[in-house]
Amino acid sequence: MHRTPQKWSRRRTLAVLGATLALPLGAAAAQRYGRRPDFVTWQGESLGGPAKLMLWHEDEAFARNTITRMRSEIERLENVFSLFRTDSEIAQLNRNGQLTRPSQDMATVLSAACDIAQACNGAFDPTVQPLWRLYETHFRSAPTSPYGPSAPEIAAAQGLVDYSRIDIGTRTIRFAEPGMAVTLNGIAQGYITDRIADLLREEGFDHTIVDVGETRALGTQPDGDPWSVAIVNPLSPSAIGRAIDLENTALSVSGGYGQRFGRSTSHHIFDPATGLSANRLLDVAIVAPRAMLADGLSTALFVGGEDHAPALLKAYPGIKASGTRLDGTVFQAV
Repeated sequence: MHRTPQKWSRRRTLAVLGATLALPLGAAAAQRYGRRPDFVTWQGESLGGPAKLMLWHEDEAFARNTITRMRSEIERLENVFSLFRTDSEIAQLNRNGQLTRPSQDMATVLSAACDIAQACNGAFDPTVQPLWRLYETHFRSAPTSPYGPSAPEIAAAQGLVDYSRIDIGTRTIRFAEPGMAVTLNGIAQGYITDRIADLLREEGFDHTIVDVGETRALGTQPDGDPWSVAIVNPLSPSAIGRAIDLENTALSVSGGYGQRFGRSTSHHIFDPATGLSANRLLDVAIVAPRAMLADGLSTALFVGGEDHAPALLKAYPGIKASGTRLDGTVFQAV
């Protein structure tokens, strides 16, 4: 029987607690812009997690109408990537083992996911969905158990995890083996964020923050300051840790503290090599020109560990990475 997955997003807790700190405009901005318009803000949901748009424009009515159009685009992309909708493209692919006439959005994101998987030797792998299903089913039946699935069950699910066994064609996307499945929550949120940011840029928005699972800044705040985005303290997820400044860049954060299964130490970011939850770091933050790239690389580095940072940064010039080690110290890599 096919069950609709629970609405747990890889970023949900991060997004709720790691709110964007949009600082109020000061006197200098008032002198520069005259009577300043207010931010037009929308808060909603995308791919099971919270979403937020903050638009600044001289014409407030235009900004509100633009948000309406952006919401329609988010809804369109939900029908491609949402694991929660049984009629979405990804749900059809997972259910049938193939997808005929895939959209350009699906082909683009799945191809990018496989490219990143190859660059990081599979630390990020979009075909980890069988592991997710195994753990979710196990802890749904035993919610108070501190123990995860058995070793044979994990090994069986691992046998279905291999990004290289996806055939991505222009007319059909097909899995090589029954039981394979993909999740694109580790990269599609970034793609949607980029899509909305690109549309807003075309509409003339230069002082805007887009958070549709990942965060991307267009320009600066209206007073010229960068956008300051807070990151949850992974040692105390109810508190704020470090902050990262963004200006025409994107940010993605991966951490295992956002969602745990039952009373166990297992969380939602899996290491394909072990079939267990990744445990080399407490969190990773990636700053990149585009959110989709930041999204995939934050998972790749969180799973692969700090030692993988030099190779990833060499493969993707211009990326900045930071993370929290298990002892609470923070590393930086550029």
